[in-house]
Amino acid sequence: MELVIGTKAWSTWSMRPWLVLKKTGAPFQERIIQLRQENGGSEAAILPHSQTGLVPALKDGDVQISDSLAICEYLAERFPDMELWPKDARMRAYVRSAAAEMHSGFSSLRGECPMDLAAWPKAVTLSKATQKDVRRIVTLWSGLLTKFGGPYLGGEEWGIVDAFYTPVASRFHTYGVKLSDFGDKSGAAARYAERLLERPEFKAWLAGA
Repeated sequence: MELVIGTKAWSTWSMRPWLVLKKTGAPFQERIIQLRQENGGSEAAILPHSQTGLVPALKDGDVQISDSLAICEYLAERFPDMELWPKDARMRAYVRSAAAEMHSGFSSLRGECPMDLAAWPKAVTLSKATQKDVRRIVTLWSGLLTKFGGPYLGGEEWGIVDAFYTPVASRFHTYGVKLSDFGDKSGAAARYAERLLERPEFKAWLAGA
């Protein structure tokens, strides 16, 4: 398998399926496309590997898939023993909903606090829209951790939904976002964010950023 990804310091959507693929233990090659090239250079470099002109893209034999969530769904079916989604249908429905919410939402947080793994941590003043996003994330994380007992959103096992929120945890670290200011009274959401950044898959990604 080959996973085509963007610059590791910046590409959150590339990180997500990369973490999941790393968790499977399956051998794969990574092809890194430098993002933010001038004069459309990045898109031109991506197009031979992805019809959308976007990363990530997965190649597995004659299968080619674009979009991070679609790739993760493919990997869940390709490696069923890894339990990348919870076995329990009820749990699976909840965490799939949470991953989909990240996939389509939180635009203010993503725009105002772009991931930059090479940046020094710095405190910022968040807009009202981004504060709303952070509060929703705290509520979502806290609710799932309580419902399923943690330490991950789907219970005991790290999975796709946790990969989807790992770049969010990195943003909170980079921009000095204190989740206790956004409703995390017990500290469970903050501890979860720290847990994500201690995962071996994330540390492997960070080492290459």
